[in-house]
Amino acid sequence: MRNRSSKNRRMTTEKILTKHPLGKSGKNIDRKKYDTLRNAILSALQNNDLTHTELVSRINKNLKGKFSGNINWYGETIKLDLEARKLIERTTSKPQKYRLTSGGSP
Repeated sequence: MRNRSSKNRRMTTEKILTKHPLGKSGKNIDRKKYDTLRNAILSALQNNDLTHTELVSRINKNLKGKFSGNINWYGETIKLDLEARKLIERTTSKPQKYRLTSGGSP
């Protein structure tokens, strides 16, 4: 029985340390949540450049009821990570929009 409990403790959730475009410290978050939000953001930007408000609205609409956690917090954290990894970028237009970079296709 002892082996079973120590084995369960070793089966921890895989984490990912996010990056920040300004070099600030990242957040250590659950890999499955990261992948879910990453895919939602990249998918939302697949055909359109979106303002921050449009992007947040789109991912909230797509994940509502399917995601455990604060969609806005995870969305913002992962959006910044995707910017740091050069998968998405901000435009210089007014209002500023987000778009995929050449490496950002899902």
